[in-house]
Amino acid sequence: MTENIYIPTDIVDKSSKYQSLIPQIKALVEGEKDIIANLSNIMSALKYGMDFFWVGCYFVKDNELVLGPFQGPVACTRIAFGKGVCGTSWKEKKTIIVPDVNKFPGHIACSSDSKSEIVLPVFNSNKDVALVLDIDSANLNTFDAIDQQYLEEIVQLIESLL
Repeated sequence: MTENIYIPTDIVDKSSKYQSLIPQIKALVEGEKDIIANLSNIMSALKYGMDFFWVGCYFVKDNELVLGPFQGPVACTRIAFGKGVCGTSWKEKKTIIVPDVNKFPGHIACSSDSKSEIVLPVFNSNKDVALVLDIDSANLNTFDAIDQQYLEEIVQLIESLL
């Protein structure tokens, strides 16, 4: 006899949203060579497709992160290497999920409305971090392994555009 496995509907809904959104993002960037145009559309698709509070990217320039295309309230313009969640993701070259930004040592509060965050490094062909994808939520504990899985797929798409 097999047991029924309970899967919370928010998890199914989240996965379904990403599964629907990723082909749309691929179609948006198909045939377009300009990275700023592509990132602008990707940020908008993520913001509105997933209903995130803030979505954007920061480019590595002169040993700091500089704000690139984003959707949401105004943001910090520059972030130092190793500072905040974005700078830490860049330094450690890994995805960082923060359930409560107020508990992250050295968190940079660009907006007091941001409560949780996920940041993913995007690598160039030399395997150096070229930019980071930063996504904020106005709710605590928004991001999990499902977000990481699908957002890392989107990061691979961005890497192919660099």
